Amino acid sequence: MKFCSACGSADIALSVPEGDHRERYVCGACKTVHYKNPLIVCGVVPVYGDKVMLCKRGIEPRYGKWTLPAGFMENKESVEEGAQRELFEESQATVTLGPLLAVLSVPYISQVHMMYVGQMSEPKYAVTPESTEINLYSESEIPWDELAFRTVKVTLEHYFACRKAGAFAVKCDSLS
Repeated sequence: MKFCSACGSADIALSVPEGDHRERYVCGACKTVHYKNPLIVCGVVPVYGDKVMLCKRGIEPRYGKWTLPAGFMENKESVEEGAQRELFEESQATVTLGPLLAVLSVPYISQVHMMYVGQMSEPKYAVTPESTEINLYSESEIPWDELAFRTVKVTLEHYFACRKAGAFAVKCDSLS
């Protein structure tokens, strides 16, 4: 942070405000405390029949690795809207959004990932600037060693375990 959003001063420093227990950006001029909060990543496990759709990343980080369609939630949208928007931006696909599947805290990068199951009515999708390739995979076909992020692996493992069990439950976990 370079300038205070309340008064415009460049007198910003990390310090522990009185009555608090964590470092925050505090303006030396007007004493405004600026809170930096975790980011929410929302996404979908798009399902068609017994297969899930994965996208090969066309952008950094992890360019060329496989991922579920997901990204940062925007202001003034719900988590569900964000998940569907990210799906469309990355694959031009649409789904009927189903249950929340996973809430994964990733404290070391200050993120919370919220993943839904989504049913595709048809296998209609297209590459985009964000995805260089898109495929439908059965569990045994998934390129497990080429997944972009640990959250994707954990989400997919949980999805297939729930599907085998015949019931979906929300996985809440913290990944280090």
